[in-house]
Amino acid sequence: MSGTIFYFNWEVALIEWLQNFASPLLVSIVSSFSIFGEELLIIGVLGFFYWSYDKKLGRHLGTTLLVALMIAPMIKNIVVRRRPYFDNEGIRCLRPVKKGAELYDIAAHGYSFPSMHSINAIILYSGLAIHFKKKIGYFFAAILVFMVGFSRVFVGVHYPTDVLAGWGIGILIIWLIPIVQRKINNSLIFAIVLAILALPGWFYCTSDDFYTVYGIMCGMMLGFWFEEKKVNFENTNNIIHMILRVVAGGVLFLAITVVLKMPFSEELLKSGNFIAHMVRALRYFVASFVVIGIYPISFKLFNKNIEN
Repeated sequence: MSGTIFYFNWEVALIEWLQNFASPLLVSIVSSFSIFGEELLIIGVLGFFYWSYDKKLGRHLGTTLLVALMIAPMIKNIVVRRRPYFDNEGIRCLRPVKKGAELYDIAAHGYSFPSMHSINAIILYSGLAIHFKKKIGYFFAAILVFMVGFSRVFVGVHYPTDVLAGWGIGILIIWLIPIVQRKINNSLIFAIVLAILALPGWFYCTSDDFYTVYGIMCGMMLGFWFEEKKVNFENTNNIIHMILRVVAGGVLFLAITVVLKMPFSEELLKSGNFIAHMVRALRYFVASFVVIGIYPISFKLFNKNIEN
């Protein structure tokens, strides 16, 4: 297995101590908080704000998250830090990163530093708290951010310093993105700049998450621009419409990624070569562009049919 091995002794001691209390019930409760930092839930929340509640907020949160999630795999593939349970017999993996994959498959489970769950959590929940400016919002954001990070350490897939680094990157991006956007106020140029800045990752990144996020980033950013120029849909306060928009958008995204995967063999897709990476990036690019830029056209058609 490839990768680098480095950690502070206190990190290993802390994880081992925590796992002494790892009863099935406690593992189930604590590990469930990881869900709040996982991509599927994040996409659902972003979809709700973008498609239904507040399009501008959805764009801002989506852009901030994508920038951070583009940086994280590039750092991961430079640092190539192995997960705690790989190299410490006293640490167990209580919640595998990728279900169904061999437990010590680095390509499937990715590297440890920094924690992408922690980045997701601090950007999304802190971003929402900052937007709504409610004390209760700051409180729940702090609890969720902490518990997501704690859960990743507890289940043995991240060192505490992975989580701390994730929080630090998230805070930096939250502060930096508005400044950059004020300098580059053209969304298409901003998207092109991001795509170019992330290009070096194609020369050294081996984990799938980089190519997934690169495709999503390019597709979403182009979709934001296309929607702004050609579609310009309106949000809705109708609960039924909100639910339908989010569910249909999520299903469409997953369906496109699955359909675009079908022409290629499993052997090719798992080969880890340039073609496999290109296919992965293109799949997620197309799916993201369609659900962000083209799918909202259906909102106007749906409203017209209701009016008629």
